[in-house]
Amino acid sequence: MTRQSKLLFIVGLILLGSSLLANLLFLSRDHSLFSRSSHIETAPSFEEEFVEGNESRKKRIAKIDLFGVIAQEIPGQVGASMVDDLILQIRQAADDDSVAAILLHIDSPGGEVTASDNLYHELTLVRDEKPVIVYLDSVGASGGYYTAMGGSHIVAHELCITGSIGVIMQSLNYEGLSKILGLSTLTFKSGALKDLLNPARPASEPEKKLVQDMITETFERFSSIVVAERNFPDQKLPAEVADGRIVSGKRALELKLIDATGYLEDAIADARQIAKLPDDAPVIRYTAPFHFGKLFKFLGQKQDTNTKVQVSLVPESFHLQAGKLYYLSFSAGKPRVCFHS
Repeated sequence: MTRQSKLLFIVGLILLGSSLLANLLFLSRDHSLFSRSSHIETAPSFEEEFVEGNESRKKRIAKIDLFGVIAQEIPGQVGASMVDDLILQIRQAADDDSVAAILLHIDSPGGEVTASDNLYHELTLVRDEKPVIVYLDSVGASGGYYTAMGGSHIVAHELCITGSIGVIMQSLNYEGLSKILGLSTLTFKSGALKDLLNPARPASEPEKKLVQDMITETFERFSSIVVAERNFPDQKLPAEVADGRIVSGKRALELKLIDATGYLEDAIADARQIAKLPDDAPVIRYTAPFHFGKLFKFLGQKQDTNTKVQVSLVPESFHLQAGKLYYLSFSAGKPRVCFHS
């Protein structure tokens, strides 16, 4: 073993030992895991980063970013998923006495039904103790708008794409292609509906009814929350948005889907006013802490020397899964999330 190899080996052992020690300390501190949920810890997990205002002020606003598709399958930086990360940040802000208000910055076309509902639920647990101001940026549609219903006050950019109050489920059917290729599928099942949405054959009428009933049930949940949170008369959605269409932030204000239009600084100003904070009250955001595990993972990755060009209609980290319900607006897609009509 050369001198350089020995040095690298020693450095590696030191880093490994430090990582193990840090993890042991972390676990000993977090003995109260899972007190609110089976897979979400409540101890502070994110570091703070100053955004603006007077840092010397004691009371602050915590800005939390919800960007992109809402999905449990998208990995988190601290939690198991991006949804877990958001819940951790909300709880960290809720448990911090120095945080007087939460500003949830949403730029999302929506996502999974359950994930959106979990975020909405988490916000409702907080807003009675401290105000939750929501800012809808370029896109705050479908599941993004569903999540926003958990806020105390909603501000949207006038050009924001919002609304899309509805549910979608998709399934691919490749029966025609299979016939061309001479392929067939043999399925053994215990019941007539066990292979629901089998892509190798057309859906039967009972299957279509079953799926549509689920869609209707889920939509009724969505619409009832919007009606209740926005205090619509006659307990009905405005006809203009009941069909799942998107609307601009300006039109959303006219339809009373939101409370105000403006820019991010307007939402921050509203948060300060609602929380009765001075005009220069500081704003902080949460960032994932560095740990050696990330470094080891990066160093252990195999470097691909081949240059590849890949064109995809959806982000590589997310794809609609057959059989899953989504509060997702295809019309509200942007280039970076690649959803479009």
